[in-house]
Amino acid sequence: MSKFKKKKDGGIPAISTASLPDIVFMLLFFFMVVTVMRDTSIKVKNTLPFADQVEKLEKKDLIMYIYAGEPSDRYKEVAGTEARIQLNDKFASLKDIKQFVFEERESTRDELRQAMIAGLKVDMETNMGLVSDIKTELREAEALKITYITRPGEAARNLQRRY
Repeated sequence: MSKFKKKKDGGIPAISTASLPDIVFMLLFFFMVVTVMRDTSIKVKNTLPFADQVEKLEKKDLIMYIYAGEPSDRYKEVAGTEARIQLNDKFASLKDIKQFVFEERESTRDELRQAMIAGLKVDMETNMGLVSDIKTELREAEALKITYITRPGEAARNLQRRY
């Protein structure tokens, strides 16, 4: 009779799950830090028009967005029913566009200031007179690179055939 017994070959030992909560919390914190939330809440109706020749912009962080359109139903009591301009999270007038452009330029690095683009997100029902006034203000603020944000689609061709 032996005093010491040999262990039977039990196979693979169980995996320890003690570090599993640490890994889950690291992933949670990672996604919380990396996720980008929407910068502005759109207060105007923004049904973008269709366009045939659409190009995708590479660097969207260099675009300063200017929204134009009729205030959404939620803001009609405060802002009225006429087409309005929205800069960041607030309604603005035409005179505020220059200050907006200067503030956006100041918030970017020096080497990227010349590459900034004014992106116009204009509702398809908005009067072109307002768009023309916005472009005039951008010209006076020396923001000469302008892009119109549209939706790609065949509907533009169908509209041209009708008229």
